Amino acid sequence: MPRPYALKRAAGVTSLLLLIITSSIAFVILFTPLYHFTVWFHDLPLRLGMSAETILENYYVLIRYLHFPWITELNLPDFPSSESGLFHFYEVKILFYINYGFLLLSAIGSVIYLKYIKRNQLKWTLRTPFFLASLVPPALLFFLAVNFDRMFVIFHELFFNNDAWLFNPATDPIILALPQEFFMYCFILFFLLVEGAFLFFYKYSKI
Repeated sequence: MPRPYALKRAAGVTSLLLLIITSSIAFVILFTPLYHFTVWFHDLPLRLGMSAETILENYYVLIRYLHFPWITELNLPDFPSSESGLFHFYEVKILFYINYGFLLLSAIGSVIYLKYIKRNQLKWTLRTPFFLASLVPPALLFFLAVNFDRMFVIFHELFFNNDAWLFNPATDPIILALPQEFFMYCFILFFLLVEGAFLFFYKYSKI
């Protein structure tokens, strides 16, 4: 295989994988019905002693802070926050921006590469990469089912170089409105979206 094509193929497949991962992350972040379900299913109003409307209002304040660059301070109306907690949410905000940046760049690269392989009848070259990729989400879902607590810790150790994510409910009660089960649902949805996209491109390669 000519070296220029091999490099182009590697860059193209990488763009597609990044697009799938970053767009799936973005979807999960913005899919607010998942949090509505969590509030209802885990009876958060009873556990927190406040109405569902109040809990959701604070959640949307958090989501707006994490997304809008012109909102530079997080002020949750019904939950006090420590400096450590605020710093963690700032780090999350930065990670969101990084994800959206890679989403934009990978989308451009993916469109270019998909046009290239379609024009040159090279869709078959996606078969092996996406077959192999499709084996990963089921394995991670199995790990999640066996020991989500450990996966949750590993995730934070990979993306954060401090312990600010270890919230103390006494100083950062917002963590009580963000139960670990909510993040488990987010992981499950993410892996399902990624697996669906991997299988789609695998089937696309065989058309």
